Amino acid sequence: MTDILIVEDNKELAGLLCDFLRAENYTVSVAETGEKALSLYEKYGARLVVLDIMLPGIDGFAVCKKIREDSNTPILIVSAKTDKEDKLNGLMLGADDYIEKPYDIDIMLAKIGGIFKRRYALDEIVDGDLRINKVSRTVYKNGVQLEMTAKEFDLLVLLIENKGKALTKEYLFNQIWGSDSFSEQQTLTVHIKWLRQKIEGDAKNPKHILTVWGVGYKYESI
Repeated sequence: MTDILIVEDNKELAGLLCDFLRAENYTVSVAETGEKALSLYEKYGARLVVLDIMLPGIDGFAVCKKIREDSNTPILIVSAKTDKEDKLNGLMLGADDYIEKPYDIDIMLAKIGGIFKRRYALDEIVDGDLRINKVSRTVYKNGVQLEMTAKEFDLLVLLIENKGKALTKEYLFNQIWGSDSFSEQQTLTVHIKWLRQKIEGDAKNPKHILTVWGVGYKYESI
């Protein structure tokens, strides 16, 4: 699923916002028309729709209404239409907020961050360039999805949710594989190696997943 779907026919404005959002490690899709927006949303979904009103073909109000028919995805309307009636119409159709153009990019990013924090905070872990979604069980590094096995994902979440704590090998093994597992603790060592290869800049000199000699491992932010 895409983090943010930008629906904007101004290519320069859409590109600028897209660049800022990707720098914040969001995955972003862009649609220039209402028809394309609905097609992308139906195919890939989105966790937030940033929606212009004045679009060629189907306008933003119609897009908002269509999405709201069967989804509670947050919708943030961004428009040069500043009349009270337009704002009320957008909000009554189910938009979560309405921002006037031109907008300050820092305020826009703060609003988007606030929406994600309120709606998805319990489902998501963000640490530096890593974004982990516990519902979709996906991991992104710098906006690029990493391929993870189920055990790798569970191990990474366990480590990062105990950031700064030295966790014993026995504890990690029992939590992920179970005390009655037929696997051996060497399996943990192998999975740590694989995780380092995926999330570290230099797997041989890790900065995140650190070995605590005589104990086990711990996760640290940079």
